[in-house]
Amino acid sequence: MKEKSKMGTAVVTGASSGLGEVFAERLAERGYDLKLVARRKHKLDVLSEKLESKYGIKATSLAADLGLDADLEKVAEELRNDKSITLLINNAGTSTLASVTKTSVQKQKDMVNVNITALMLLSNAVLPQFLEKNEGTLINIASVLGFYSLPISAIYSGTKGFVVQYTKGLQEEVKGTNIHIQLVNPATTATEIWEVGGVPLSALEQSTIMKTEDCVDAILSGLDKGELLTHPSVNDQNLIDAYEDARIKLLQGSQTGQPAERYNIN
Repeated sequence: MKEKSKMGTAVVTGASSGLGEVFAERLAERGYDLKLVARRKHKLDVLSEKLESKYGIKATSLAADLGLDADLEKVAEELRNDKSITLLINNAGTSTLASVTKTSVQKQKDMVNVNITALMLLSNAVLPQFLEKNEGTLINIASVLGFYSLPISAIYSGTKGFVVQYTKGLQEEVKGTNIHIQLVNPATTATEIWEVGGVPLSALEQSTIMKTEDCVDAILSGLDKGELLTHPSVNDQNLIDAYEDARIKLLQGSQTGQPAERYNIN
């Protein structure tokens, strides 16, 4: 671990509650200065004051709705101009869990704006300086629903599928550098996103729900181990390896230039 004075600044989106709030606490404990992004300024200010007092770090509140173009650009500009940033956690997300035909166009757009556009543009804001310094860490929070869809998760799963593939592509881009990009696929976690999405935690199988603190600690443990892909709740590494292996083999199997024989084209 770096010396406390040399940790730099960590940016956490969605920092006013849930995983983001815990990330802020854990990173402050590690000695990072913080830029905390969320819509609820009062909650950010209270958290910033607490972490400054408790850990002797500097915490800055950036109140913004990342689903709004103007707010997103304001945050992106702040990140582009802050050369002290060494870590960005794209944690902010929103969800509406319902069939597409029962989900308003605006709510569908909100999921795309926050889960995809904001994550992409904030990554764009820090990656150039990471490449210039040949150092930096990016953590993108996706979901197990990035590779699996439910009848009520078509849009949400689609947005998280983007996060999965976008992050894997970025990892390929920075190979051979000292930049570390971690893709995280949590399962059910005790955060506000369930209530926002319309499915209360009380309606879920309680044994499948992970505490936010446990999820964050697992993610940061994976980061410390140098993981590129972290599944906080998957105990069997063979499942992860088999999925990744099958994904690559399927791609390789597609590179023939000919229709598959089962289609009887010839």
